[in-house]
Amino acid sequence: MLRSLSEPKGYRLEARDGEIGRCKDFLFDDERWTLRYMVADTGGWLSGRKVLISPAQIEDLDWQLEHIAVKLTREQIEQSPPLETDAPVSRRYEQAYNSFHALPDYWLGSGLWGDFPLPSGLTGTQAARLEPLAYEAALGEADAESGANSDTSPGGIAENEDVHLRSVREVTGYDLVAVGAERDSDGGNGSEKIGRIVDFIVEDSSWALHALVVDSSRLPLSKKILLPVDAVIDIDWVSRQVNADVPPDIIDKAPPFDPNEPINARLEVVRYDAVGRPYRAQ
Repeated sequence: MLRSLSEPKGYRLEARDGEIGRCKDFLFDDERWTLRYMVADTGGWLSGRKVLISPAQIEDLDWQLEHIAVKLTREQIEQSPPLETDAPVSRRYEQAYNSFHALPDYWLGSGLWGDFPLPSGLTGTQAARLEPLAYEAALGEADAESGANSDTSPGGIAENEDVHLRSVREVTGYDLVAVGAERDSDGGNGSEKIGRIVDFIVEDSSWALHALVVDSSRLPLSKKILLPVDAVIDIDWVSRQVNADVPPDIIDKAPPFDPNEPINARLEVVRYDAVGRPYRAQ
């Protein structure tokens, strides 16, 4: 089912042996447009430390009770690799994380999650550890597998490393710029700011992102619309903007998005039609 990603923020997180905090943020892969991690805020329990939780470790997400159950113990959460606040997440960190939690690398394979369409497929591929693996040992395993330089800091980004994991909270508020305009008199590509990103639409079993919710902010015509993620060309982290291959008049012709209206397949077809792209099931 398609869901607004703003919904689960603040949901209570429950480990197998007690509460561990609240859902704070998500990290998404800007190549495959998939949520790879939920960011848990442990609050007073671990002095507000942030911890990543893979969708493969989510046991149940109750939208009515605003509760998320995870397949981890409090000890595993406590010893999980530390996350530097708002820092890009390196591939080395992910490899250490997977070693710690006995998870295969999702980027290996042809599916959205390695060889699987759903993250739940990852948990049955390797034997779970009876005891948590110390983070330093996890780093060692990751370095041994990848041949990385062990002098690199735990969450550090190696030189020339292409980082693709980004914070949903960070991108919310970015400008959306349409670069599908006619070429200007100087021969350059025209562009026009058409709104700002205010939310994301995710499929709650595969964790694939389907659309961005865009607020046009053009009174009196201000409205929210859905923009399919395959219309995005790139994200400019310096200018804090999302560049999309869409006509600048998309705001005028696209139907308004009502967050109180169910986001079903028929609505999705209409939204894709509005920006000149066929509906593509994911």
